[in-house]
Amino acid sequence: MTQHTDDSILQSWSRNTDPWTAAVRSGEIESRVLVTNGAIVDAVRGRAPRTGVDLGCGEGWLVRALPEVEMVGVDAIAGLVAQAQAAGGGEFRCLSYEQVAQGQLALSADIAVCNFSLIGDAAVRGLFQAAPSYLRPGGHLLVQTVHPLMACGDAPYVDGWRDGSWAGFSSDFSDPAPWYFRTIASWIALFEEHGLRLVELREPLHPRTGKPVSLILVGQRPG
Repeated sequence: MTQHTDDSILQSWSRNTDPWTAAVRSGEIESRVLVTNGAIVDAVRGRAPRTGVDLGCGEGWLVRALPEVEMVGVDAIAGLVAQAQAAGGGEFRCLSYEQVAQGQLALSADIAVCNFSLIGDAAVRGLFQAAPSYLRPGGHLLVQTVHPLMACGDAPYVDGWRDGSWAGFSSDFSDPAPWYFRTIASWIALFEEHGLRLVELREPLHPRTGKPVSLILVGQRPG
């Protein structure tokens, strides 16, 4: 069995910067166009933040979708940060989650957003632990992830690494990134174990199937 690590995720994304940017900007990903893009924007606006940080911002679409919020986008992949900077619409920095966990981001944002960007294991836990270094007291951490019940497939419903897939994407993609599966209970525990009180949970539904497409969790730092 292949030994998956957080580093192997970064290696894959570094090789797929251009096709990912093209897929996002052309509306190639149906679930994002129909459901999840609007869901995360609505969730952020529902908290009415003045300042925010997009952790794992990719090519920067979410920062540009929230012009009323003073946003900083952060990503570990230099190619994606370059794409975001070229498109403009906000401030973008190249930092890994490990660097953020070391306090190198040094913000005090009203809101931090992780939109389908928490796909690893140890790096994700480090990011949660470092919340006080980028989130002000009383601030909120928003996470949108694949819905565990829908994404589990035929595998056992337990935490663990899964092989990645570019099924449904163009042939320009290669070497799919592995990802770390978490149950709903494990996501909730991740917030609670790091001192973030879970204040909201949403399950955006597909308009045609009526089934959940994603899971959105909102945690609040004590303030």
